[in-house]
Amino acid sequence: MANIIEVEDLFFTYKDGTRALNGISLNIEEGARVAMLGPNGAGKSTLLLHLNGILLPQKGSVRLLGQEINRRNEKWARNIVGLVFQDPDDQVFSSTVWDDVAFGPVNMRLAPDEIERRVEMSLAAVNMEEYRDKLPYRLSCGQKKRVAIAGVLAMNPRVVVLDEPVGSLDPAGQQILMDILGRLNDCGTTVIIATHDVDLAASWARQVLVIKDGRILAGGGPEVLADEKVIGEAGLRLPLIAQVFNLLPEMNLDHVPLTVEEAVLLLKNITRKE
Repeated sequence: MANIIEVEDLFFTYKDGTRALNGISLNIEEGARVAMLGPNGAGKSTLLLHLNGILLPQKGSVRLLGQEINRRNEKWARNIVGLVFQDPDDQVFSSTVWDDVAFGPVNMRLAPDEIERRVEMSLAAVNMEEYRDKLPYRLSCGQKKRVAIAGVLAMNPRVVVLDEPVGSLDPAGQQILMDILGRLNDCGTTVIIATHDVDLAASWARQVLVIKDGRILAGGGPEVLADEKVIGEAGLRLPLIAQVFNLLPEMNLDHVPLTVEEAVLLLKNITRKE
C-alpha cells in the first residue's frame, strides 16, 4: 500500500532553544495503525503537530499524499489529517455537543443537510448520539474525548492523529476509546497515536515507532517492544506479559508473547504438546 505520510530529515527547534526534532524520518502507509512511543520530551507531540501543518518544518520535509506541506496548503493538510489533542478541553468548547461536532463542517461552508449528515454519522461512530444536546462541560473526560474525535471525523479526514488518547481515562473508558479507533481503522482510516502505554501499543498497534531525542530509535511491528535494548534506551519498560515470560528462561521461547491473547495461545500450544 502507498505511503500517505512521508517525513524526511525533519528538524524543529522552539524559540526558547529547545530542539524537539533532530532529523526524524519515517513513512506511514495509508490504512496503517501506528503507535509512537518515547519518554517525555522525545518529540512525539511536536511531530504530531507537523503532520497536519499546525507546525511547519524548519528543515526537512513532511509530505502528505505526495505533496509537501507548506504555508500554501496547510489548510488542505488539516482537512486530510485530523488531530485530537491530549486534553479535550482544548478542543471541545461549543454550547452543545452537536454544535461542537458541527463546528468544522460549518466553517467549511457545507450545505445544512450535509452538515447534519456528517454530525449524525460522527456522533454514531463514537457512540455519542444521545448526548447531542448536552452541555460539553458536563461530560466526563472520556465522553469529551469521544466528542473531540467526532469533531475530527466530521471533517472526513483520511488520517486521525491522537496525542495520549487514553490519558486520564479509567480502564472502561480506555477500552471504549481504543475500540472506536480500531473500528475507524478497520474502515480504512489511518490512525496514529502517541502514547507512553507499552501494553496498549503492543495490543492495539500494527506499526510501532520508538522515538527518543527527536529521532526514530526503532521501528517495525509490535515485536519492537520486546527488544530490551531499545526499550531501555527509550526509558520505557517491556509489556507486562513479556516481563513475565522473560522470567521463565527455561521455556526457551523463540518469540516472547506481548499480549494476553498471544500468551494464552502459547500456553494452549504447550499444553497440547504435553
